[in-house]
Amino acid sequence: MNQLQELIAAHPFWQGIAPEHIARLARLATVQHYGVGELIFQERHEATHLYLVQHGHVALESFLPGVGVTTILILGSGEALGWSWLFAPYRWQYSARSVDVTEIIALDAARLRELVDQDPVFGRDLITRTAKLLEQRLLAERGKLVELQLAQTKPLGDVLGEPEEDPEPFVAPRA
Repeated sequence: MNQLQELIAAHPFWQGIAPEHIARLARLATVQHYGVGELIFQERHEATHLYLVQHGHVALESFLPGVGVTTILILGSGEALGWSWLFAPYRWQYSARSVDVTEIIALDAARLRELVDQDPVFGRDLITRTAKLLEQRLLAERGKLVELQLAQTKPLGDVLGEPEEDPEPFVAPRA
């Protein structure tokens, strides 16, 4: 097993993958390095890779009208980056920027999609792993939206006014 195969096999995204797939994945992969603040990919541009963060941190950013660019989530070593490469029209939904010196394994998206078409067992496994990644990103975005909403609203006491002396308890309606 060569060094790239070892890195892929050790990455948490591929934990438990069938060993025969590691060599195939290594043929699609390159190691990339980014300095502090470098753009890895940009929102709405073509999604060309699945990225595996080896070392460092990556900020997922999005432009929000009226707010500007905001960080949705910061990913660290051992995390996977990107799901837009799997779904047409293959455009990034976020931008990604290195927070510090970062090393990433980049897997070619077009060739990954070919593997999915050629090998249904591998395809199902990859889609399941990517769906888990998508769930994490949606939960992070939901949390960010709640945070932004709370920052724009008044404190709850200001909205509701002073509490009544003896408020009536809530009684659930009977079925």
